[in-house]
Amino acid sequence: MRFFLASESGERPLASLLVNYALALAALGSIVYISFYDLTSRRGWGNVVDYRRLFVAGWFATIWISAIALAGSSALGVALALARRSPVFFLRDTSRVYTEVIRGTPLLVQIYILYWGIFHRLTIESPYMAGALILAGFHGAYIGEIVRAGIEGIGKSQLDSARAIGLTGTQTFCYVVFPQMIRRILPPLAGEFASLIKNSSLLSVIGVNEFTQAASNTNAYTFSTLESYFPLAIGYLVLTLPISLWTQAMERRTKFET
Repeated sequence: MRFFLASESGERPLASLLVNYALALAALGSIVYISFYDLTSRRGWGNVVDYRRLFVAGWFATIWISAIALAGSSALGVALALARRSPVFFLRDTSRVYTEVIRGTPLLVQIYILYWGIFHRLTIESPYMAGALILAGFHGAYIGEIVRAGIEGIGKSQLDSARAIGLTGTQTFCYVVFPQMIRRILPPLAGEFASLIKNSSLLSVIGVNEFTQAASNTNAYTFSTLESYFPLAIGYLVLTLPISLWTQAMERRTKFET
């Protein structure tokens, strides 16, 4: 029973973790198999396999775009969070207006307006680079609010205590604010990163041959809808699951008693 019950300390051996994950995946796989058994065929799967190179190329295109967008959105999010807390009214108000406009309009509309309007004016013709920048700008607004909420969630008494013992502003941020902030923002940050990867599927409207577009093209060629889109779910899971596991590991590393 030690594989299924938690100990008093909450620690789990690696063998227990692997066994329970394997059972959960087997149960989920069985449900999916039973659900789709009558709706798929060997011929359909065989047709889809013939287009595996298309899937691989689209998957790597999604990785490339998402990696650039993740880095850009993180940097933009931190900048927006700091600007919202700036004593300069122009920076504060500009950051707030940008955040509200981006969060209040659909990503698909932003893709059309930015790519066919602004980016063409700036001679950014590559849909891949434009798509990465659009995703970075969109999710940067959300990450900025996550980071700002994490900073402002630190109690004023802790900041006063840090000043009372002679810590500088930089030391206060490094030793008081940052350790608590990072643990608070990790769960919503993981969700935002996963959403960014999945939202890259919308870039097909501007001609980006990413993962979702590969599945759509395969479906158009083979007329095997379920067989074409099932690899899509697996591929996105492979991309988003490591982010979730990484943030959970970071949460455990930054955990402290209060």
